[in-house]
Amino acid sequence: MAFDIKADKNEVRVNLEGKIFVEDAAQLREKLLDLIGTGYRRFVINMSQATYIDSSGLGVLVAIHKRAIEHGGGVVIQGLQGAVKELFLMTRLNKVFDIE
Repeated sequence: MAFDIKADKNEVRVNLEGKIFVEDAAQLREKLLDLIGTGYRRFVINMSQATYIDSSGLGVLVAIHKRAIEHGGGVVIQGLQGAVKELFLMTRLNKVFDIE
């Protein structure tokens, strides 16, 4: 998996690509928590190139969402498709996140 993180003054944009497993999720969690620690509150996660995400990856997204809400922000998920979209629907995470 590859991820690309770009932070500007208002939000953090994250592009996720390929398959997201536990090792990738741990790295992503660390980087995003660091950004929350520096004051970022709004996260836009583009998953249009993600082909798979395991439970640890979903857990990271939920944790970041919870932390962002605690600081007055939130997480928007973009580009869900295929198996990843089905997983969001099956786990009802589409009810938790703002999905675009």
